[in-house]
Amino acid sequence: MQITLNGKSYKVEQGATIEKLAQTLDLSQTQVAVELNREIVPRSLYGKAQLNEGDQIEIVTFIGGG
Repeated sequence: MQITLNGKSYKVEQGATIEKLAQTLDLSQTQVAVELNREIVPRSLYGKAQLNEGDQIEIVTFIGGG
């Protein structure tokens, strides 16, 4: 199924979760913030938040520095 990931079309498996998407993208779940359809998803819900056709996902990665 198709979702929009950071403004670009992206294909995911039916029943995918935010947790699975982060794993597929090789992202550390503790170093990202995820917005699903313009609502921030708490990290504790990444494994339960199922993606649906047409969902809009924004992922922001935290980078340390000084």
